[in-house]
Amino acid sequence: MTDAFHSHIRAALANDALQKALDGNAEKRLSARILMIDPLGAEWEEMRQRAHAVRAEVIAHLDDYISAFTRAVEGNGVHVHRAETSSQALEIIDQIAGESGAKLVAKSKSMVTEEIGLNRHLEAQGIRVVETDLGEYIIQLRGEPPAHIITPAVHLRRQDVGVTFQEKLGIPYTDDIPTLVAVARQRLREVFLQAEIGLSGVNFGVVQDGTLCLVTNEGNGRMVTTLPPVHIALMGMERMVPTRRDLALMLHLLPRSATGQKLSVYTSLVRSPATWAQGSPRQRHLVLLDNGRSKISASPLAEALYCIRCGACLNTCPIFREIGGHAYVNTRGEGSPYTGPIGAVLSAALFGAEGYGNLARASTLCGACKDACPVDIDLPGMLLRVRAGKVSGAEQAQAEPNPPAVLALGLRAFTWMAMSSQRFALAQRMAGIFSRPIAPGGWIKTPRFTGWGYSKDFPRPARRPLRDRFNNQAQAIAQQADSASATPDRLPEHETAEVQPQEASLKRFETELAALGGSFTLCNLANLPHLLLAFLEDNKIDTLLAWEAAYLPPGILDALESAGVSVTHTPDPNASAGLTGVTAAIAASGSLVLTEGSGTALVASLLPGTHIALLDSKVIYDTLEEVLLLPEVQDAPAAVLVSGPSRTADIEMSLTIGVHGPGTLQVFCW
Repeated sequence: MTDAFHSHIRAALANDALQKALDGNAEKRLSARILMIDPLGAEWEEMRQRAHAVRAEVIAHLDDYISAFTRAVEGNGVHVHRAETSSQALEIIDQIAGESGAKLVAKSKSMVTEEIGLNRHLEAQGIRVVETDLGEYIIQLRGEPPAHIITPAVHLRRQDVGVTFQEKLGIPYTDDIPTLVAVARQRLREVFLQAEIGLSGVNFGVVQDGTLCLVTNEGNGRMVTTLPPVHIALMGMERMVPTRRDLALMLHLLPRSATGQKLSVYTSLVRSPATWAQGSPRQRHLVLLDNGRSKISASPLAEALYCIRCGACLNTCPIFREIGGHAYVNTRGEGSPYTGPIGAVLSAALFGAEGYGNLARASTLCGACKDACPVDIDLPGMLLRVRAGKVSGAEQAQAEPNPPAVLALGLRAFTWMAMSSQRFALAQRMAGIFSRPIAPGGWIKTPRFTGWGYSKDFPRPARRPLRDRFNNQAQAIAQQADSASATPDRLPEHETAEVQPQEASLKRFETELAALGGSFTLCNLANLPHLLLAFLEDNKIDTLLAWEAAYLPPGILDALESAGVSVTHTPDPNASAGLTGVTAAIAASGSLVLTEGSGTALVASLLPGTHIALLDSKVIYDTLEEVLLLPEVQDAPAAVLVSGPSRTADIEMSLTIGVHGPGTLQVFCW
């Protein structure tokens, strides 16, 4: 490790506020993940292995998949640009911005843009770039890089955010999180409406039909891909899946691992630009970035490209949980956009092992990252390869693998001792007998020149070997089992009434929607207008941004307008609520599927603070995969899966409902 890295580690460990923030993030993320994964049992491991195979297939034949994906995307009317380097990507975006006369870019969270330094570059060209993810917006105001892939402002307390908003936005100081979120919503709403370009990343590109998939919770990803006249998607060239079935698999894994959700609030499926009057965006561009990925795919670190950017390895890593993302710096003290276990590998592979190889030493090699990874990436194995300098695939070492001299001597002594079971057992017993704890929580503080004692104590050796202790425990357990009754417990038998499949799906959908914070009203077409008007009156809603009449139940808009409700079909930021139909729904996750076209603008479900959805129970399907394969969903220029009201946990991991998208979701189902 370098002095710069050590100094950042020491500063992180001494920062009590940071320690509390990291502990809170890890505890909440890991508990939410377990809550989602445990009920799946063996199915989870089976999905991990399938996903690993899918990603391995793509990376092994990267050129072929890129060619097929490019053809499919261009066939949808999207302009595709290949960028071999970060500078080429910046030039391409410069050109698009110049042709569009852009002065303001609304940007969704994207680690690839951090990788190429996009914000600094565009601002140097006189173009204002505004981060619209709440966490990214906060750290942009502070002039800081992201501290976590999923939660960029994880290192900040609410008081820090309050001071930042006071200084940068000129508002009275407050540390009330809902108030801070409301301020961000108000300020960023103007950015969404005025920006000439919306810029986003891409979570997955579907080779089969050229679909670009983005997952977000706040709604900013939907805003930047639907409101500005030009949309630019910047995508690492490895982020592809072959088919929509494979996409369904990845969407099962990603949100469960990242945020502990069955599906993110918004899963956007973007295929083509709008071709109808008043539709937006009129142009879509995809920038496919290499920037060293081709070389990585042919290197010993190719498996790093399997990553789907869920952040699970960061949340479970004992090192990241102590030092946070900002401590991961290279030999010159420069940070990396990619941190934690996967970041230590990717940084060395993308930016050079000479500068970033030191990050791989910030690991216990405990294997927790591999266990948490939803695509079963062998991170411990790759960390060892980086440490050994095996980065590019060349025979000679690419990084300096030699440890400090004292540590090397100790390792040679340990190797000699460990090669004999008798010597190892004797050494362990002697160390356990004669050791005396002289540091709190540990045995002895190792001399700092070995590199070990900067951040951890050497544990006190056990007085008895593990094998002896294990055998004694095993014998005790066996004795308890022998004395227990051999009769297995029997579950009580219950008679269950037969439930029709459609009725079961409807009930499950209602249950899942309620768990997401949505409201459900079961009705029939005859009393739907009455119930809808009552809801509008109770919530003091008098203006609606609605789908056109042909895509809603007959007579609904006439009944509303006769009652004095103002209805518009063009984007109106002042509309009290949005009224839409539903193309399909997913019982397993409580999700609504909306498709865009002439007369069915997706902004109706996004701009207003309340979203009212009218659902025919006949279009409720059981699974995500069924819905993704429906012809009307596959053929739509754009579609979105809505799973509850918009939300964020970017400030102190405190869940807040209603960010850029609606805070209320009301479903009327007949």
